[in-house]
Amino acid sequence: MESGIIFILLIVVIGGFAFARYLRIQYLAQRVKEQYDNKHKAYDAILQQYIPYYRKLDASLRDRFLKRTLIFRATKHFEFVEMEEEEHMSLLISAAAIQLTFGLEHYLMDHFNKIYIMKRDYHYGLFNIPFQGHVSEDGIYLSWNNFLKSYANYTDGDNVGLHEMAHALAYVNFPEHEHEGEDEGFQYRWFKTFTATGREVFERMQAGERNFLGSYAATNYQEFWAVCVENFFERPESFKMQLPELYDAICKLLNQDMLKPGLLLHPVFEEQY
Repeated sequence: MESGIIFILLIVVIGGFAFARYLRIQYLAQRVKEQYDNKHKAYDAILQQYIPYYRKLDASLRDRFLKRTLIFRATKHFEFVEMEEEEHMSLLISAAAIQLTFGLEHYLMDHFNKIYIMKRDYHYGLFNIPFQGHVSEDGIYLSWNNFLKSYANYTDGDNVGLHEMAHALAYVNFPEHEHEGEDEGFQYRWFKTFTATGREVFERMQAGERNFLGSYAATNYQEFWAVCVENFFERPESFKMQLPELYDAICKLLNQDMLKPGLLLHPVFEEQY
């Protein structure tokens, strides 16, 4: 009798969570639709102005990119530290995440509810050196002035937005404990394609080999991954010329090729919100 009551209570609780999630999805869908309908042209102009990747997309892909950006933004809480919030800031930061995950099915990095925006370089923990950004259990941190500089100079392979989103994507998909927002396709391709090639390049760099990725990429494997992402998007021609196997591995991993018309290698199923 007691076990039956417990079972019924579990069903009620699970049903309650499911219904709450349904209501949240409906709320987000309506909110995103209103934003898209009312400010589509304004948002499109902002992304065209600041994000070179977005400018490269054709009209249909720009529309898909913008919708994903609005959905990502709607699922996050942006906390501005010692600075005033302006609407375009959260839009552009969300766009950096979507640029990285545009070829993936699961792109929301659900584990991270909070994104912290600092005005400039900041200090973190016991480290003496200033930070431009970092990722930890409690959120994604970015310095706004460095974020803007990164997209203003889009040819140097140095982009704090893409760098930290790369760390966040890895954090979600390869945690010690299961996190929300994992992408099984990304996880599978990481081990099948990226690790097979990337580990070899990384180990050669740690042994002293120099290449255009720069010495910081040899710090550890997570920094190697984040630096690869920066250069994949900002210097694809040089990347493919100098490290062709690694470039191709990242193409497969992210389901994108910066040197291919249309960018996406394979169509992606779109979650409905």
